[in-house]
Amino acid sequence: MDNKLFSEYKLGGLTLKNRIVMAPMTRGRATNPELMATDLMALYYKQRASAGLIITEGCWVSPDAIGYINVPGIYSDKQTKAWSHVVDAVHDAGGKIFLQISHVGSVSHPDHLNGKLPVGPSAINPNEQTYTPDGFKDTLVPREMTIEDIKGIIEDFRTASLNAKKAGFDGVEIHGAHVYLFPEFLSSETNKRTDSYGGSVANRSRFVIELLEAVTSVWGKGRVGLKISPATSSGTLKPNADTEPTFRYLAQELNQFDLAYLHVLGLESVVGTPAEAFQDVASYFRPLYNGTLMIGGGLDSEKGEALLSSNNADLIAFGLPFVANPDLVERYRTGAALSLPNTDLLYTGGAEGYTDYETFREN
Repeated sequence: MDNKLFSEYKLGGLTLKNRIVMAPMTRGRATNPELMATDLMALYYKQRASAGLIITEGCWVSPDAIGYINVPGIYSDKQTKAWSHVVDAVHDAGGKIFLQISHVGSVSHPDHLNGKLPVGPSAINPNEQTYTPDGFKDTLVPREMTIEDIKGIIEDFRTASLNAKKAGFDGVEIHGAHVYLFPEFLSSETNKRTDSYGGSVANRSRFVIELLEAVTSVWGKGRVGLKISPATSSGTLKPNADTEPTFRYLAQELNQFDLAYLHVLGLESVVGTPAEAFQDVASYFRPLYNGTLMIGGGLDSEKGEALLSSNNADLIAFGLPFVANPDLVERYRTGAALSLPNTDLLYTGGAEGYTDYETFREN
């Protein structure tokens, strides 16, 4: 029987050697004042280049986008040059790599922003926590973004996209998941604006659409992905009666763009209405979105293969299994047992728990 996980896939102008995608995961290894990618990070990604596609950890598009410590940026020349070394390492190992670009919106803290308040679509506390140099701190009521702020952030994403292209990446993924800036605009719980960016489904989706226009203008066809997590329920941002109609509208609007893929995070579903629609995100989005559909979130190889075989997904994203298994593709191919990650070392900044995991042939 053919195993689709290991079959080639045409993604825009790229040929992926398999359909196994390394999902974006924050690892907290940019332990330098300039928040630059490091040689250690280049080794980490190179070790995992057997994936059909690597998506990097989320990367800040500006200093105002920062929401966690030791996470890299892509807004300066030094950062861009540093990322080019990561890209070269992955390409030298025969891999393909997209950069995930990100802005946390209101899920930040003045400790990250030189004392300034974070911004959000409305002055509503997301009721989350952010990891600062002094540990976890509760979020605050953000400053409501002006139209000028919105246009400025769209320009930040466009500039970050130009820098990613300059660094040699194969494409970019826009982080529109969890409880960050994109979901804050999409949700009527966190977006109470009365201008053209709030109110109706179309207005709440406008920021996402305009930002996609800016990023795709840099990259062209087939090189921009968007990650969403429609079933997320956390803090203030909880599903309500507007959630399903909003994501239905957004999915259909995305068809006007020739994106690389739509990356949907599933298995975060909450019980009850309206999140009931997202108990099976692959089946929900497949008829709505015409392009490549990537599904991730708590999957193993058997579940991934089932999604591919049912034609409800084209690519499968794996996160945590890649942490302790740099050779995850070969382990899945041969049926070798998986190593378990040391979760205490996920964000600790050094090589331990990062680049020191062995392949199963080294064990």
